[in-house]
Amino acid sequence: MKKRNNKIKIAFQGMDGAYSNMACNEYFPKATTIPCTSFEEMMEVTKKGISDYAMVPVENSLAGRVADIHNLIPESGLNIIGEHFQKVNHCLLGIPGSKINDLKIVKSHSQGIAQCRKLIKKLKLQPIQHIDTAGAAAEISKTRDKTVGAIASQMSSKIYGLKILLKNIEDASHNTTRFLIMSRKLKFPPLNNKKIVTTIIFEVRSVPAALYKVLGGFATNGINLTKLESYISGKNMEAARFYVDAEGHPKSQPMLNALEEMKFYTTPGSIKILGAYNRNK
Repeated sequence: MKKRNNKIKIAFQGMDGAYSNMACNEYFPKATTIPCTSFEEMMEVTKKGISDYAMVPVENSLAGRVADIHNLIPESGLNIIGEHFQKVNHCLLGIPGSKINDLKIVKSHSQGIAQCRKLIKKLKLQPIQHIDTAGAAAEISKTRDKTVGAIASQMSSKIYGLKILLKNIEDASHNTTRFLIMSRKLKFPPLNNKKIVTTIIFEVRSVPAALYKVLGGFATNGINLTKLESYISGKNMEAARFYVDAEGHPKSQPMLNALEEMKFYTTPGSIKILGAYNRNK
C-alpha cells in the first residue's frame, strides 16, 4: 500500500540522485527524502523516528545480493511493510566538454561497476569503487579531469551538472533492483489479500536433514518459497541462518502450520517474522 502524504519522511543510503533516491520518489512521490551515508545510519534514523520508512536495497537482477544487508536487516529492529522493484538505467557521465575517448578511469558503487562490466571492458577503463553512484558523480563534478567518468543515474547528471556520454550502459535491459520498505511498526496486510509475501529468518538445529524437514513443512502445507538464502551469523561463524520469502499470510492456517512444524528443527527462539507485505509484481 502506497501512501500519498507529503509529511512522510523516508531514508535512503546514498546522496541525492542515487537509485535509492529514485526508488523513494517512485514509491512515495510526495515524501521528504533523507540521504544517509550508510545502511546502518539509514536504519538508525528510521528506528529513532527521524524518518517514517527506510528504502533498503536487497538484490539486483544482474549483480545479485547487496553485500551485508541480510545481516543488518534482522538486527535493525525494523519491520518489512512493502517491496519495490526499481528499473536501473545507468549512464556514463563525464565533466562538461569531455568525450568518451578522454576517459581512462570510471568511478561508481560496486553494484554499478558489476552491472556495467561489458562496457568497462570494451572501453578499457580502470574501475574504481565508490561508496555511492551519486557520490561518484558528485566527486567528479568537482574536478576538471576529463579522464575520469562516473557510472550513475540520469538524475545525477542533472543534479551535479555532468555530461551524459552514454545512456543505458548496463549489461542487460532487465537490470532491476529489489528494495524493501521498512518501518518501526509491524503491520500485516488484510488476511484476504491474495498476493502476500512473508519474510522469515531462522537457524536450523545441528541434526541430520534439519533444513530438508523445515522446507518439507512448507511443501506439505502448499506454501511456495520464492527465495531461500543462507548466511553465517554469530561471533564464532558457526550458526547458519536462513532467510526465506514465502507466499502467504503469516496468520493463514497453512503458514501457521508450517511455522509450528519449523520449531521441531530450528534452534529455540530463532524463528522471526521480519514482515508480511503485498507482492509488488
